[in-house]
Amino acid sequence: MNVGNLGSTYYKTTLYPEIPLSEDDIYIITDFGDRLDILSLQFYKDISLYWMIVAANPNKINFGSIFLSPGTQLRIPMDTNGIIISYNNLNDI
Repeated sequence: MNVGNLGSTYYKTTLYPEIPLSEDDIYIITDFGDRLDILSLQFYKDISLYWMIVAANPNKINFGSIFLSPGTQLRIPMDTNGIIISYNNLNDI
């Protein structure tokens, strides 16, 4: 984002919502070769929503990698509309 007439670029921190447990959540056990982008495409039909899986599993996944350890149980939140609304509200989108 360019601000002012100096042409400097400034970046704003992205905030991610806490994702509450829901009866609609799906639980999976990761397998060899599973990645966040592949799971996001499988469950959400959109690879860019991988961050929802990360945010729902803060103690099991690191935002710094798309790779997953085999045998890890993950919660896949399915209320994507509510989560996206929370994300947009936190980030003034």
